[in-house]
Amino acid sequence: MSKEELLFCPLGGSGEIGANMNLYAYGKENNHKWIIVDMGVSFADDSIPGVDLIMPDPGFIIDKKDDLLGIVLTHAHEDHIGAVAHIWPKLKCKIYATPFTATLLIEKFKEKKIDIVSHLKIVALNSKIKLGNFEIDFVTLTHSILEPNGLCIKTPLGTILHTGDWKIDPNPLIGGKIDEAKLKKIGDNGVSAMICDSTNIFSPGRAGSESDVRDSLLRIMELKTNRLLVTSFASNVARMESIFYCAKKTGRNICLVGRSMQRIYKAAKKCGYLKGLINPVEPREAKKIEKNKILYLATGSQGEPMGAMTRIVNGVHPEVFLESGDCVIFSSKIIPGNEKKLYQLQNLIVKNKIEIITEENAFVHVSGHPNRDDLKDMYKWVKPKCVIPVHGEHRHMVEHVSFAKEMQVPKALLIENGDIIKILPNENPAIIDKAPSGRVYLDGNVNVESDSQSIKERKNLSLNGYLEITLIVSNNGKIKKPIISFKGIPENNEHEHFIFDIEDEIFNICRTFSLDSKNQQNNLIETIKQNCRRIVREKTGKKPFTNINIARI
Repeated sequence: MSKEELLFCPLGGSGEIGANMNLYAYGKENNHKWIIVDMGVSFADDSIPGVDLIMPDPGFIIDKKDDLLGIVLTHAHEDHIGAVAHIWPKLKCKIYATPFTATLLIEKFKEKKIDIVSHLKIVALNSKIKLGNFEIDFVTLTHSILEPNGLCIKTPLGTILHTGDWKIDPNPLIGGKIDEAKLKKIGDNGVSAMICDSTNIFSPGRAGSESDVRDSLLRIMELKTNRLLVTSFASNVARMESIFYCAKKTGRNICLVGRSMQRIYKAAKKCGYLKGLINPVEPREAKKIEKNKILYLATGSQGEPMGAMTRIVNGVHPEVFLESGDCVIFSSKIIPGNEKKLYQLQNLIVKNKIEIITEENAFVHVSGHPNRDDLKDMYKWVKPKCVIPVHGEHRHMVEHVSFAKEMQVPKALLIENGDIIKILPNENPAIIDKAPSGRVYLDGNVNVESDSQSIKERKNLSLNGYLEITLIVSNNGKIKKPIISFKGIPENNEHEHFIFDIEDEIFNICRTFSLDSKNQQNNLIETIKQNCRRIVREKTGKKPFTNINIARI
């Protein structure tokens, strides 16, 4: 008889920051029951034109959906819940989340016209759920969003702690403090493995407190006499509350700009947070208020092309504008990969003679992830026998393995997406197999594989342009002058010559084929395509995506 075992398998978020999706399995070989912890997205860059969201490939767990006990969500950041509404229809399982996370998730499903309420189980903070042999205890942590939870996962073989995203904030302003006593108790009872956040492993000291950011923001705002605009991550409700606090203290009205800012504000209010604040004014009313009496809080802190900040700075927002002498505060950090578009936006702000304050020149932001001293505390509380770093690029995870060894943890395991790790009953957890893993792109509103034909074609179009040639063949087998059109191919004074060269080449090729023979048509099309692409490449250096049409009349 095969023995029971506890397995861990990340499909996303290990070797990358974003798209977190983790699987746990318990049972005998070939007879496991599974749970999914988080199901997030990452955001595409310019190298994948037309794609906004990237998700882990869920194929491995979709094949096992009959043995899936449910999806458990640690918190409501997009890199942890952003893929749920896209992948869940292929799973149709129960979803477990605390109230704030559940509120935002319901809105996501509404956008897709799916009623998720009967499948969504709302879990009270610091409570337990039981899924098969998994007894999951939600542990209150602190992070840059409401209701971040670690998961203490108990099984008949032993206990693991899945930290999710966290930091140690002694004064988080909104929501509970990190439950140090509960973490110590979990540690005292024995933790076989801790699956732990690696984001800030290179950062010494502590991540810092939201309380300190509030004090610093207030000192900055008290000195400003013109219009103030703060941009931050909409999900950081503590930061949002701080901006409301600063507005009241400086005698300003506050206006929320951007759909996600409005959505998070409403969700937090619905869940009983953000009490006793001044009421925000609508943007159309805010523009009537004196500039020393208004404070805007806007989305778009990463320079997103359609974000509120970009539209405001470019002067195309219908209701919010800035002018010389105003002040913009970026109360956020730059997410790696966003540097180019964000610096473009900030340069435009400076060019318009608007003052700009960022984390580079003032204390206006703290991270939501643990620095090294925070990690030391967590290690001392939990005392894990094994640490498995996740939520980081490979360089973060390698450094985290070294850090765990410094902290004298008996075992630290370096993994990547798709690795299947046997945690228990091993004394020495190890990678035992590999699951198929990869990425799925949300292309429009369709999920496609990363190597799909549509993605390949669009990349080719974006790099090389498009050439279309239509041949009109009469019923006596003769052709008229071909119709040639192109897009995205660089032109110069000689571009007419390459059109003439293409026409000549087409006539020459057609002389070698019998045009009234449909049997030769495929060979004719392929020959014209190859030769015309060669001409364009010789003339322009581009090898365009080429389409040949033959119309017979």
